[in-house]
Amino acid sequence: MDLLIPEPAPALVGVVSFAVFFVCMAKVLLPRINKVLGERKDAIEGRTERAEQLAAEAGEVQAEYRAALAEARHEAARLRQAALEEGTQLVADIRAAGLREREAMMLEDRARLAADRVLAETELRGDIVSLATELAGRVVGEAPESVANSEIVDRFFADFDARSVAGLQ
Repeated sequence: MDLLIPEPAPALVGVVSFAVFFVCMAKVLLPRINKVLGERKDAIEGRTERAEQLAAEAGEVQAEYRAALAEARHEAARLRQAALEEGTQLVADIRAAGLREREAMMLEDRARLAADRVLAETELRGDIVSLATELAGRVVGEAPESVANSEIVDRFFADFDARSVAGLQ
């Protein structure tokens, strides 16, 4: 008995069965398998294309975002610079206004001091004349009314003014 050579009837049944099975597979199952594999391939390729499109769109959006961010930074720097310049100008204006106000106050105070000085000098001259007249009256023993309005008092104050002006220089 030859083990490797099969009997013709079982071999024929095996070949026919294989052919029927192969035809069924080729006609029914293989197209379905190919269809499913094609759909999977299309889905994978579609997803890959969509992913590439999304990546490209994301790159564009990112580029736009970076450009907008750079523009915003530039605008912020410009605004900071403008605010700094405006602040510096405001400080200079306020300082100038303060100096003008100080000068005006100083002029007003000097005028007030000069007026107060003249007023005080006038009052003191009147008091000096009355005190000098009273003292002279005590020394002489009678009240010299004519001395109060005389040229002596005017000459005394003129001499006094001349000495005080010469002493200031």
